[in-house]
This record gives sequence, structure tokens and C-alpha cells, in this order.
Amino acid sequence: MMNDNSPKEWPEPIIRVQSLSESIIGSNSIPERYIKPLSDRPNSSNDDDDVCNNIPIIDVKGVYSDDPELRASTLRKISEACKEWGFFQVVNHGVSHELMDMARDTWREFFHMPMEEKQKYANSPNTYEGYGSRLGVEKGAILDWSDYYYLHYLPFKLKDFKKWPTHPPSCREVVDEYGRELVKLCGRLMKVLSINLGLEEDCLQNGFGGEEIGACLRVNFYPKCPRPELALGLSSHSDPGGITLLLPDEHVNGLQVRRGHSWITVNPIPHAFIVNIGDQIQVLSNGIYKSVEHRVIVNSNKERISLAFFYNPKSDKLIEPVKELVTKERASLYKAMTYDQYRLFIRLRGPCGKSHVEYLKSPTSSTN
Repeated sequence: MMNDNSPKEWPEPIIRVQSLSESIIGSNSIPERYIKPLSDRPNSSNDDDDVCNNIPIIDVKGVYSDDPELRASTLRKISEACKEWGFFQVVNHGVSHELMDMARDTWREFFHMPMEEKQKYANSPNTYEGYGSRLGVEKGAILDWSDYYYLHYLPFKLKDFKKWPTHPPSCREVVDEYGRELVKLCGRLMKVLSINLGLEEDCLQNGFGGEEIGACLRVNFYPKCPRPELALGLSSHSDPGGITLLLPDEHVNGLQVRRGHSWITVNPIPHAFIVNIGDQIQVLSNGIYKSVEHRVIVNSNKERISLAFFYNPKSDKLIEPVKELVTKERASLYKAMTYDQYRLFIRLRGPCGKSHVEYLKSPTSSTN
């Protein structure tokens, strides 16, 4: 449950970016509110589209192989990806391809429904649940070129079907099944991450609160933008929670991951999930695993949709480095904070690079 200090209303009237995009078809300009500072704009000289620099692609079926060499190799690839990239794609993950397609198609259909139907689910910054068009509550902030739909899946006490769309007719059933399958996949990945840290396989899961975890879905809709070089679909940030499973658009690229001083445009593999490490895993692992900045670019000719499923700690669970990973050689890098406290901190500020997790650094920790 969110803190009572959560803002209840947006600071300004909400503009639906999809409607804005449709109203300026043929234009060569966008409102100033969406123009990013020069330093934040997509810049082809600092972007690397080379497919050779794609994030790691891992066949996770190898984790369960009877071949010890294949299993060890797969575990090693996941470990390296968590330490060096914070992102990787997984194939043979056990989720039905048909279900993945149905989930994406269902939400695409939702965003093309009449505005008055979508407006029935308009959200507030109190919980963000429902149909939204901005993140953060700073008045006058430069906005992202996207709309979204956010809903809770776990814990069950927050799972409110009244806030889930009734149209398309299959939406609630598809989303419920999709959520069940992704919770299972995240649970399997949590075990792998624990094993790779030299911990008991349930250690990270227990650090999240055992079975009392949180899970939510944010569906992102990025309309066509006549000046994509000036805007971003989603500003640079690292994910605040535990693990994110992203189902990207099957036709249009948009996700970029920071790699050093460059931005790598991710080339999605068909029916793969893009996995990224969130801030809470970085904290629990005492900085061994890294959450990494990422952002979304937009397109002048094509709209884009993606489904981000967030697997998070229990909201009132105090998150701090796992004791087994705090040693004389590696002091505790982060101060303890509940996930609710951290989430409120972020919701007040909006996307802001890696500065949120840096705020958690313990005063006694090193700065490297």
C-alpha cells in the first residue's frame, strides 16, 4: 500500500500523447513540453546500432540441462550479463509464444479504442494504476512522448479487476494468465541469480519477502512523433524494483541501454523476453549485480507498444545488502529502505538516470 504522502492529483491537466500525435499529423514540430535538453536527446553519434553490440541472448533451457557443462555455461552467461550489462534476452523461457502474442495484441487493441472508453480508467499519481500519460509530479517538467496503462497483479489485496479494462473482452483473462506465467518465470530467474551469487537458491526470494512479493504491469504506448530527434518515449532511468521482464514490439525497435558512454539500441529476438536487473537486486547483491540506465526512442513513421512486467519486493520489506555478501573486503554499500519508501521517492521525482539508487549509497561506502 502506498504512503499517505503520495500526491493525489497531477499538477497540470493531462494531455494524451496519442491524441496529440494524431492532431499534428503532417506537422514538423512538437510542443515545447516534449523537447528534451540537448544533452538528453537521441544523438546518432553516441548511439550504436551495430547488431554485434546487442545485449546478451541466453537460452535458459540450459539451466535445467542434464549436461553439467551446458548448465555451468548457461549459469555463467547469466552471471556475466547481470554484472556487466544489467540486461539480457532469454529464449526457451517456458512462456507460450501464443500467450505473448495475445497479450501484446490485446493491449494494442485497447490503445486504439475510442478516447472516451480509455478515459474511464484515467489514473492519478496516488497509485499510478490505470490509464496515464506522465511519470513524476514536478510542475512544468519536460514530458515523455508516451501513454501507458499500469495495473497491480500482486499482492492479491491490490489486484482490483475493476481497474482492469473490460474491453477488449479478452483483456482481463489474457492479462491474468500472462501475469501467472511471468511470476513463475521471475521466480525461476531469482533462483538462478541467487545460485550465481553463491547463495542458497531461495535467498534473494526471501529477501523480497518470500511468497509475499509485489508484481505489476505497465503497458507502454509510443505514438508516432514528427520530431523523434528532439523527444524521448521514456527518459533515461534504471528500474526501481527487482526484475523486469519486457515484451517488446515485434516490429519496431525503441529500447536503448547505456553501455559506457554509448546507447545500444536493442534488437529483440522474436518471442524472447528482455530481462533487466532493477535497483532492489543491485542493493541485495551489494552492488555485484547492476541495474543499468535505459531509455526509449520514438519513431516518426511507426507507433510502438511494449509490456513491462515488474517483479518487486513486498512493499514494507526492508531492503539492504544480503549479509553473506557483506565482508571486510566489501562493506555494505547501501542503507536500508523499504520498497514503498523508495517507490514514493521515485514517483515524486520521475525518471532520473541512476541518481535514485545512488541516493541509497551508505555514507560509509566507497564511491566506486
